[in-house]
Amino acid sequence: MNTTDTLNTVNEMASKSVERLTSLGELNVRIFEKMAARQMDALTLYMDHATRVTKLATEAKGYNEFFQGQVDATKELSERVMAESKTTMQLVSEARDDYRAWLEKNTAELTADLRKNTATA
Repeated sequence: MNTTDTLNTVNEMASKSVERLTSLGELNVRIFEKMAARQMDALTLYMDHATRVTKLATEAKGYNEFFQGQVDATKELSERVMAESKTTMQLVSEARDDYRAWLEKNTAELTADLRKNTATA
């Protein structure tokens, strides 16, 4: 292998490394966007609950009605939080699978490139 071949090999490997890092960055951005959307959903959920309890506090005709309204609102909030948590766990599982697939694919490509280049050296 002469100097030109060596430099071409280095350039090719560097280009592929940049492509791999770019694809990892894109994967990170996609996952971040999904997680940010989940956080906004959670924030909306809590804001809706706070609005409901505040409205209840101003419209309740007595302490018992207010207390029962709080219990009902909290129960509903808890159920919705559990449903959102399950959805978020599914998203986390998908992210894990996406990262695993990315790692396996790129490790296989890198291994193949290294074997090819060491065989020609």
